Amino acid sequence: MKQINSYIDSLFYTGDALLEEVISSIQENGMPSISVSPSSGKLLTMLISISGAKNVLEIGALGGYSGICLARGFGSEGKLTSLELKEEYAKLAYHNLTKAGFGDQVSYMTGAALQSLEKLAHDNKKFDFFFIDADKDNYENYLQYCIKLAEPGALIVMDNVLARGSVADPDAEPKHYTAFMKAFNETVAKHPQLESMLIPIGDGLTLSKVIDQTHE
Repeated sequence: MKQINSYIDSLFYTGDALLEEVISSIQENGMPSISVSPSSGKLLTMLISISGAKNVLEIGALGGYSGICLARGFGSEGKLTSLELKEEYAKLAYHNLTKAGFGDQVSYMTGAALQSLEKLAHDNKKFDFFFIDADKDNYENYLQYCIKLAEPGALIVMDNVLARGSVADPDAEPKHYTAFMKAFNETVAKHPQLESMLIPIGDGLTLSKVIDQTHE
């Protein structure tokens, strides 16, 4: 999997000074190096561009790497709402999004994401694209909220669904969330409101299209 990703990155990622600065800023601030892979980031940009999404919700900001990739997809017309547990992470993400030219198009809600999602649902907010890249134990809860907040036909993208390959490879070193992610992947695959496919890029991205708003 690592070799395949290195091959994909070598072909399709040509280097990006701004994103490399974001990676450096994350390291300099002592934050974990868990941003999406370069090719995953490029795919996020392409998905938003292809879908025409203009109102994007991100769960898990970290230092703003994925936020920049998302915002690049909608250009000057879209809005990004980003949920981040830690205030200092949100501040760095906002700084980096501002450097990228999207400061006026992004807003951050800090604290527990489930509380922020409850507030968004209470306020009847709607989004046409979602990116989930946060604490894995809450993925199912996040997914249910995203479906509630989704415009018909919205896309929901989830990162780390392969858990470094351990969901499929018995010889791979298991992560603490491997069993949970295996169960979550099955839930997504069989979900009556979603049409989904897992893309084995980076640490695995699942793309889901919301197809049915009638079920609760």
